[in-house]
Formats: sequence, structure tokens, C-alpha cells
Amino acid sequence: MEQQAYYAIGIFLVIYGLIVSEKIHRTVAAMIGGVVMIAGGIVDQETAIHHIDFNTLGLLIGMMIMVSVISDTGLFRAIAVMAAKRAKGEPVRILISLAVLTAIASAFLDNVTTVLLMAPVTFGIARQLRVTPIPFIIAQFMASNIGGTATLIGDPPNIMIGSAEKSLTFMSFIWNLAPIAGIVLLAYLPIYVWLFRKQIRTTPELKAELLRMDASGLIADRRLLRQSLVILSLTVAGFFLHQSLHLESATVALAGAFLLLLLAGERRMEEAFTRVEWATIFFFVGLFVLVSGLVETGVIAELAAHAIEWTGGDLAATSMLILWLSAIASAFLDNIPFVATMIPLIQEMGRMGVNDLEPLWWSLALGACLGGNGTLIGASANLIAAGLSAKEGYPIRFLSYMKIGFPLMLLSIALCSVYIYLRYLL
Repeated sequence: MEQQAYYAIGIFLVIYGLIVSEKIHRTVAAMIGGVVMIAGGIVDQETAIHHIDFNTLGLLIGMMIMVSVISDTGLFRAIAVMAAKRAKGEPVRILISLAVLTAIASAFLDNVTTVLLMAPVTFGIARQLRVTPIPFIIAQFMASNIGGTATLIGDPPNIMIGSAEKSLTFMSFIWNLAPIAGIVLLAYLPIYVWLFRKQIRTTPELKAELLRMDASGLIADRRLLRQSLVILSLTVAGFFLHQSLHLESATVALAGAFLLLLLAGERRMEEAFTRVEWATIFFFVGLFVLVSGLVETGVIAELAAHAIEWTGGDLAATSMLILWLSAIASAFLDNIPFVATMIPLIQEMGRMGVNDLEPLWWSLALGACLGGNGTLIGASANLIAAGLSAKEGYPIRFLSYMKIGFPLMLLSIALCSVYIYLRYLL
């Protein structure tokens, strides 16, 4: 490799180390890394901009705006209380109901947003039943990572993969990933019950009080709710049809977001813009530029050649390598920069003679999304939920969670290995 390549590797490793250590904010670290790549002449500004995936950014911004407006209606709080009442106030059944509800919501909404919307209601229900909220919170953020695996828009790694490989449509993700996501969730639920059943016992009197709660009173703006549901339905339909309509998923998401803002009014527009996670958006920008230095200097091509040499170009071995490497790495590292690095690696493998890349894409998506359940730092949703729980006086300890999460993550990746082999490699 040339000297520029070694400089690119050095910058990348230093910035990655800063992101993992959390000594400085990950967005600041990524943006500094991107600036250094350009200022150091490793990649010029025009080339760096070319590497920024604006489809990923547009899709994220559009969905963040829509969720911001919908959350003001009180819809999510009402659904959670209705689920608790349908469970007859039984804590174990409530835990299962809220986990399933979180998984479904996370398939179409950002995982962090889903957890932020569900957690306050969960704490309220736990207080009502006088039980610890920790089992409910753990089940929910694990379910959010599972549900986010199922669709193109459910988790940032999937958004990035879908933007990089245009042949993978919204329906492709559902058709290929939703079945195994459902299997993993079904495998987890009885384990949740077995693990937590003794921690969430309550009295018949407290159950009766919960059943008297009025879910309909939690809806804050019925007119906005009707408008939001119509626009959300049209947007989801647009995702299903975006390839037939020759539209990128970002165009669909932004169209839905701004149509909803048109109906919601100027005041809500300003509020929605302030709630967009701009730190996350600029984190992506910095990462794309950072990785562009590795691509342009040939580092990614070199890594791809070594990976093919190691696996002998065998599709099954390469798929399993990507799946397990992604899962273990994503349990301890942020999955977004990892996926940003892996995408050009898989693309390079295609140029080197690996004809069928689809199993590799699905392996990367499953490993990166489900690997986040391994530890508390494996996914943003985990950290947000743990922080909220600590504020309520119920801290979730890193090692205590890892004793639960890591074995369950390994179980999910083992199930994925069987699924990928039987569906794509047999």
C-alpha cells in the first residue's frame, strides 16, 4: 500500500478509538476525522461529497420529522395503555405485549424514538403495579433492535445498506429479514418470561387500578392524529412502491414529512426541526467522508482481497464470517461506523468475482442489528433506555445486563446462521 493509505488507516483508527472511548462526542470525532481526511489531501472535497450518501440522510431526516409530529398526538401512550389493559393487568403478559408492540413500532420508526416514546408509559405502568421497570425496559430495547432488523427503515444499518445496494428494495428487506426477525422475537419471549417472572409479581388490587385507566384520554390532538395516520399510511405505501415509482426512499420520506408539516402548521414545523437529531445526521456525514479515505486509497480493496483469500471465495464461509464478525463487533462497538466500513468491502468483493452478494448483505444487516443486543453499549436504544431507567432510580448494570443480553444475542445469531444457510446457501 502507498503512504497515503497508511495515513488514511491511522486517521480512521484514531477517530474510531475516540468514538468507542466516548472521550469526545462521536459526532465531533467523526467530523474532525472527515476534515482531516480532506485537509491532509487523502481525498479531495468533491470526491468526499460524492461519497456522502444523501439518500440515507434524507430518509433519516424525513422519518425523524414525521415521528416528532406523531408523538405530539399521544398515540403511542394510548396504545401502550390499551395493550396493558388487554393483558388484564398481568405483569408478565404486559411485558410480552409491550415488547411485541415495541418490535412492531421499531420496524417503521427509529429505534431510539420508539424507546423514548414507550419508556415513560412503561415506568407509569410499573409504578401502578409497584414492580421494578427493569425487566420491561430490557425486553423493550431488545425488541426494538429485533423489530428494527425487519425493514429498510427500521435501523440505520439497514438504511445504509439499502442506499448502497439499489436492488434491495423496501419489500426485499421485509421478505428476507422479517421472517427471521419474527423467529428471533418468538424465541426471546418465553425466555423473558422465565427470566423475569419472579421480579414482576403484583396484587389483584393493583391490577384492578390499572384496568381503570382511560387510554382515550391520553390522545392530545385527535385532528392531528387523523392527519398523521393518513400521511404515515401514504408514506409506508410509498416505501412499498418506491422502486415501481422510480423514487428513492429518501424522496418518499421527505415528501411524507413535509406534507404532514403542511397540514400540522408552522408552529409544529419549527418544533419538528428542533427535534431532528442533527448530531446523528452530522455523525453520518463525518463517517461517510472518513470511510471515503479508505476507499480512495485502496485500503478497502486490500481488505476485501484478504477476506476472499481467507474464505477461499466460498459464499457460505464468507456469509458466516460477515454475520458473526458483525454481531460480535456490534455488541461492543457502534454498529453505524462498522457498517459504513463493511459496505464498500462487500461491494469490492462483488468486483473481485463474488457473483451473489445478497447473502452477504443480509448477513451484515442481521449481524449489525441483532449484535446490538449483546451489551448495553451495543446500540443507541440500549443506552437511551438504560439512562432513562437510571433517572427513575432503577440503574441497569453493564455486567448484569451482559449476562442476559450476550447469550441471547448468540442465540439469535445462531438462528440467523441456520436461516441464511437454509435459505440462500443450501
